[in-house]
Amino acid sequence: MRNKLFVDKTMEIDAPASKVWDVITISEYNRQWALEFSSGGPQFYLESTWELGSPVLWKGQDGTVIVEGNVTAVQQYRLLRFTVFDVRSPERPPVTEEDGITFKLSEENGKTMLHILQGDFSAMTDGEKYRDASADIWDKVLPRVKEMAEQL
Repeated sequence: MRNKLFVDKTMEIDAPASKVWDVITISEYNRQWALEFSSGGPQFYLESTWELGSPVLWKGQDGTVIVEGNVTAVQQYRLLRFTVFDVRSPERPPVTEEDGITFKLSEENGKTMLHILQGDFSAMTDGEKYRDASADIWDKVLPRVKEMAEQL
């Protein structure tokens, strides 16, 4: 049994969960933080209706789909999980229910704790390398999401 490899990060945001949710789900906002995932390559944004089972498409500026997935869990203002597949990779690893990117939001006294999980990277060759690279990206994404939600 191999160890699971997840990025696991939490950020306190001085804004209600509804605003944090908007920054995550509305394309005009998420294109600002999704840029961090492009690492010098094509810049992307996320497109989805964010309904259970609906596709989540990471599109380049020209509309090309680079990464795709599906919403696997959604509770408005509380939980959003979707799978992530690079359409450029030749094979898709098996997916468990917890795989992909999970945003958990919990609000208390007008502040929101945003908890993200991404993985499981153990299914990939060099999974630790990809997990560490993703963790570095989230270290840039979370402060952007925080800053944007606090300014909405």
